Amino acid sequence: MKKKVSLKDIARELGVSAALVSYVLSNKEKEGRVGKEMARKIRETAERMNYQPNYIARSLRSMKTDTIGLIVADISNPFFANLARIIEDEAYRNNYTVIIGSSDESPSKMEKVLNILISRQVDGLIIVPTEKSSQLINLLKESSIPFVLMDRYFKSIPSHCVVIDNYQASRNAVQYLMNKGYKRMGVISFRSGLSHFKDRVNGFREGLFHAGIPIQKELIKKIDFQNIDEEIKRGIKDLFFNQKVEAIYFTNNTLATRGLKAMFRMGIHIPDDVDVMAFDKSEAYNFLEYPVPHVSQPIREMGLKAVELLIDQFDGKNGNKIQKVLLETKIEVNQHIG
Repeated sequence: MKKKVSLKDIARELGVSAALVSYVLSNKEKEGRVGKEMARKIRETAERMNYQPNYIARSLRSMKTDTIGLIVADISNPFFANLARIIEDEAYRNNYTVIIGSSDESPSKMEKVLNILISRQVDGLIIVPTEKSSQLINLLKESSIPFVLMDRYFKSIPSHCVVIDNYQASRNAVQYLMNKGYKRMGVISFRSGLSHFKDRVNGFREGLFHAGIPIQKELIKKIDFQNIDEEIKRGIKDLFFNQKVEAIYFTNNTLATRGLKAMFRMGIHIPDDVDVMAFDKSEAYNFLEYPVPHVSQPIREMGLKAVELLIDQFDGKNGNKIQKVLLETKIEVNQHIG
């Protein structure tokens, strides 16, 4: 195995001190009063000798690793995959590397991933918290590690976060369906204590209430994340065959894609038999004969803002003031491909 080139090797090659080489390669030649010509020679020699900096040793000295930990709920979900891509690109633009982990909506897995990221000495964290993870977030607040919550937050825990107005988004979705003439609508959501799912269901209920439409608990179906396919099939069967709904509102894209698949298998035609509205876009909608209307989240802005809030903490901006960024959504309709 070829011996790794050290600062001393470069110094020996040029006949200068290792300290002088260190000043230049850590971009501190001004502090070390190194001349421009010598700095140029040192950099050229380091490149010629294929010198690779020891980032681990450097981070131990500076207590900074230039890394950000990102925990998403489900990396297979296009929403989180796209969000991770945006965060990674923006972090890289600011000279940070992102280490990504997925909790799969499990608080125990989130804790494990969080511990791994902390052991890697990340400078800060961007987290999509799971249900029942508030204790972890409280512990994180007590530490000195900067973090930003994204997509979800805990109303009882003041923390930097980037979220959307889920309540208003659902009210807009209900209004969209009512504008199409529907009055009997059902909603399918996750059985969750997380605020964003609660807000989406409450926005749905409030939209009906303000329109003078009776709210029936039979029209609200809660699905367990670990048993989606079976429970969503039962929920759709009841809404369509027993409750005779005119439209179904799915509160996220995982529920929408699984629900649409179940409807096709049951022979339910969209929108002739029943119409649909989804929360979040999905590439799968593009291949349907019927363009699926959906609540579109500002994914790019969410990712950029999360990185900005975290770096602001690194730089000591805003002091101890908690920053909550609340973004708006819009309703879009995918164009059919075919």
